Amino acid sequence: MRLISSLFLIFFILIGCKEEKQLNIQKEKKEVLHPSQDKISYQNAPEPLKIWVNARAGTGEPVHWMAEGSVYEYPSGKKLFGMIGFDSSTIIWPEEENGEITHLTRKTFAYTDPETGDVITEYNGNKVAPIAYPYQMITYRLENNKIYGDVEQGVGDRVQNIKAKEGIPYRKMGNTYVYNASVFLDFPLPSGTQYQAWENYDFFIHPEGSVEEPHQMSWQRYGQLPKWAGGGPAIIQLYSWRVESQEEFPVNLLKWAKENKPNWLSPPKNIEEVRMLQKGKGGPGWGG
Repeated sequence: MRLISSLFLIFFILIGCKEEKQLNIQKEKKEVLHPSQDKISYQNAPEPLKIWVNARAGTGEPVHWMAEGSVYEYPSGKKLFGMIGFDSSTIIWPEEENGEITHLTRKTFAYTDPETGDVITEYNGNKVAPIAYPYQMITYRLENNKIYGDVEQGVGDRVQNIKAKEGIPYRKMGNTYVYNASVFLDFPLPSGTQYQAWENYDFFIHPEGSVEEPHQMSWQRYGQLPKWAGGGPAIIQLYSWRVESQEEFPVNLLKWAKENKPNWLSPPKNIEEVRMLQKGKGGPGWGG
């Protein structure tokens, strides 16, 4: 009996130690929940803004939004190409309460064969270059129940500061936040032509743990095809989701990125890097 009692005592001591260890681990996780949790800007941010920023750009460590979809001729609906791509993002929360929340990102997209899904580098004898933004710097604010994201992009004398005019409205569907960003683009190009397009982003941000992938987005664009594709109006439709590391990339996308766009696998480190990039040269995607 004494032996049995001793065994039970040891068992409960071990269980107690295990539970205490788990509580300590949970406590440690809670204490490092967010690297900006001690900043007054983060503490006082309205919930919809905080949820948006955390989902879109992470909480300090880089995050990546995968994308895949198709390009359709308009108005015939003929599928011309597939498309794959991603952006890599990080966030800077300011020290002061009303300072600018800065989202640093890089994004790149490649056209693929509509049947095989392989990335194409030539079409009808024309060179096909991927869309590649070496950076975008976005600053967020919440006004009148809408999120505004002012975008800075471009290089040299083509650096643009695109002020958000309409804002991103949001609503809750059950426990899910839905953010809608509809963008109407209309600005001159160096060639003397006018760049015009419509893009629509619908983000669905679910509570952590409620679904396997809580960060989802659907994107559509109406605009002109690039010159190598013959021009003319087209529709792009993409689905997008977030991953936390390169290990979660689709295999074909990661292989392409490592071989062709390795720098895009990480976001800009800081604003200083953005200022250096602004002194570089433009390329596909810059509107040049």
